[in-house]
Amino acid sequence: MANELTIPLLPCVSIDETASFYEMLGFSVTYRQTRPNPYVALQREDINLHFYELDGHVPEQSHSTCVVIVEDTGPLFEAFAAGMRAVHGKVLVSGIPRMTRPRLRNDRYTGFSVIDPGGNWIRVNKATQEPEARTPLARAMENAARQADARGDERQALKILEGALRRAEPSPERDEAEAFRDELLERLGGTTSAGSTSAGRRPGA
Repeated sequence: MANELTIPLLPCVSIDETASFYEMLGFSVTYRQTRPNPYVALQREDINLHFYELDGHVPEQSHSTCVVIVEDTGPLFEAFAAGMRAVHGKVLVSGIPRMTRPRLRNDRYTGFSVIDPGGNWIRVNKATQEPEARTPLARAMENAARQADARGDERQALKILEGALRRAEPSPERDEAEAFRDELLERLGGTTSAGSTSAGRRPGA
């Protein structure tokens, strides 16, 4: 067989809230059901996501996730970011919902994640495997992104990044790392160092 289609079915607190969030990102509602069980189907080009309301669902404790494979993460990230700015005036980088930014690795950008109102992680990755990070700062950014974006441990990510920045020479890569550091500080509430605050960790990676 060929041309099979697999669609993730993810939990949420409210299908209306979930639909509104994804419509902001350019998705359209293709199906909506309120009885007997609330259910909504959303689509953006070839990306399909379906959601159902789950009694007692706690977004902060959700482990639900799926992977979206694309040729280039940049255009989709920019489209999502534009939708967030149009509604909220900025890209949401902290709390739930939020979106992580692609990280620079070897002069190319990696994947990013959307964390929706239900706490589901939609991980957007490139179709081709990226080469390993070559420089110490690139490796530190990769490690920090893994801690913050995948595990939710912004405090540890900031500690890693600040240590690498102290040894880094001026470069576009350093500028990118500093922007990531500023984002981490925003997520942590504007604290000035990794040792002066704490953040909850999200299980899994």
